[in-house]
Amino acid sequence: MGRRRLFPWKQPRSDSLVVCDVDPALTEKLRKFRFRKETNNAAILMKIDKERQLVVLEEEFQDISPEELKSELPERQPRYPSAVGYKYVHDDGRVSYPLCFIFSSPVGCKPEQQMMYAGSKNRLVQAAELTKVFEIRTTEDLTEEWLLERLAFFR
Repeated sequence: MGRRRLFPWKQPRSDSLVVCDVDPALTEKLRKFRFRKETNNAAILMKIDKERQLVVLEEEFQDISPEELKSELPERQPRYPSAVGYKYVHDDGRVSYPLCFIFSSPVGCKPEQQMMYAGSKNRLVQAAELTKVFEIRTTEDLTEEWLLERLAFFR
């Protein structure tokens, strides 16, 4: 008699998690973005090019608020928006412009996409040397108040 499966309704997965590389041009863009001199709010929107299995630049924005960035995110597809130059005033009056990495993985997107983005997130974070990493499950979460609450942790 063969072994009885503990969870017979679960089938073993034959596909493996795809971890995408980061486009070298994007890595360079993020490096320059991190050290930019401008003091306006800006953002880089990144996506996965499924055919090339690369994280690539989708669009770049200047003078954009978190609320405006929210409207640029697809409601049913994952994305990596990185907001930099977001003017953050610390309790002691110092001003900084932190580079924030936000992983947008909306509820309702295809599981294959969620897995590909989640699996590639750490590689992107390492390549871009990001330290402020946040995740949202709905685009409605991305507000100035939400971002300020997350940044307060890094005083």
